[in-house]
Amino acid sequence: MHESGAAAEAAQDCGTGRPGGTREPAEPPTGAEPPTGAGAPTGAGAKGESVRALEALERELSVFIRRTRASSRDMARAVHPDLEPGAYALLVRIHEVGAGRATDLAAYFGIGKATMSRQLRPLEELGLVAREPDPADGRAYLLRLTEEGRHRFLRLRRERRERYLELMSSWDVADIGELARLLHRLNDVKEQAHRTAPPPGQRPTEE
Repeated sequence: MHESGAAAEAAQDCGTGRPGGTREPAEPPTGAEPPTGAGAPTGAGAKGESVRALEALERELSVFIRRTRASSRDMARAVHPDLEPGAYALLVRIHEVGAGRATDLAAYFGIGKATMSRQLRPLEELGLVAREPDPADGRAYLLRLTEEGRHRFLRLRRERRERYLELMSSWDVADIGELARLLHRLNDVKEQAHRTAPPPGQRPTEE
């Protein structure tokens, strides 16, 4: 995707092929003793490279998230003018699972039940999502896309994929697959951290 000054900035940072624009250390002259003392590479140098790499990652993720949020508004409105930005992501998830409980959707997005109910309400009112009894629990219900909801969602997803194909037409297919693999790996790490993290009030404080 050939866009964003931040992307160009990151490219300049990484122009030497190493995170943060750091260069490979020069080879010492033949026969010279390896550097010692204050000038010797230490763990601090490696830590500095890691920090610069993470800063570059954070910068690019921030740009990506900001633009994703902006496009989410456009995609929700493309489904229906009255939908909120988060509606498209909800439709994606409901389509993926086929039918799911509101509580499971809330857990997946990391939001409360009340917030999820508020986001689902317009989807139901517009006839895009419908409830049906849960055969595994008569007290619960499942949510699935209606025919109208599926039609609108699939049409928009097809248009969105065509747009991505256009944006990434100069990319090698292997690079696209590698990007997907790395994002999946990052998401897995974040998910594991979220599951094992103690509640906010119980997290240790730094001294």
